Amino acid sequence: MTQGGGQGSGQGGQATKSAFVTGASKGIGLAVARALSEAGYAVTLTSRHADEVETAAQGIVGQARGVVCDVRDPEALVREVEAHVAAFGGLDVLFVNAGVGNFANVADLSVEQWREVIDTNLSGAFYTVKAAIPALKRRGGYIFTLSSLAGRNPFAGGGAYNASKFGLNGLSEVLTLDLRQHDIKVTQIMPGSVATHFAGHTPSEADAWKIQPEDIAQLTVDLLNMPARTLPSRIEVRPSKPPQK
Repeated sequence: MTQGGGQGSGQGGQATKSAFVTGASKGIGLAVARALSEAGYAVTLTSRHADEVETAAQGIVGQARGVVCDVRDPEALVREVEAHVAAFGGLDVLFVNAGVGNFANVADLSVEQWREVIDTNLSGAFYTVKAAIPALKRRGGYIFTLSSLAGRNPFAGGGAYNASKFGLNGLSEVLTLDLRQHDIKVTQIMPGSVATHFAGHTPSEADAWKIQPEDIAQLTVDLLNMPARTLPSRIEVRPSKPPQK
């Protein structure tokens, strides 16, 4: 675990407004962590890759922890959420972002590829939320699930990915109903094309037309600033001017 910026409040100290972001070593997760830090939140960033998450946390100005955590491991998530609460005094925002993509015709998709996507994108989201709910209930908060337009628009070769995001949308909608009386908001963010490293892609100038990770980060902060009485529960986000085919 690497801690950048400054120290948290510590157990028994004054509570710090804080956020827990999965899949935060780069792309959308890192952009969200940076934006939340700039907005005054202490942040825990998680990733499966120690070197990447340590570098990411060190680059954040403010209170930040970088921890290695695989969202497919529910016990590890419980430990890391508890460590986050011990460091910062509580939890206010959970951004469920970790995800992978394996794309192939269903006939060619291996069982291992299917399991990796479902276990990360759907089961991993469930494990993450379940680990965080007790802390969020203590003072209310906000859960963001990073879904996709693929969660309502199937495409050839997207069997595992579509299924994971359709399922994540359903889980998010149930969470809204389960948690709203505990002063916990839930928003599913469903982007289209985003300029990230997802599925082995390397962002370049050719991706300038796409949604940028910073755009999703700004949207997240804007949603946090909505009046408490109002919940935008599903946000679809598209590039405003994609290239003509």
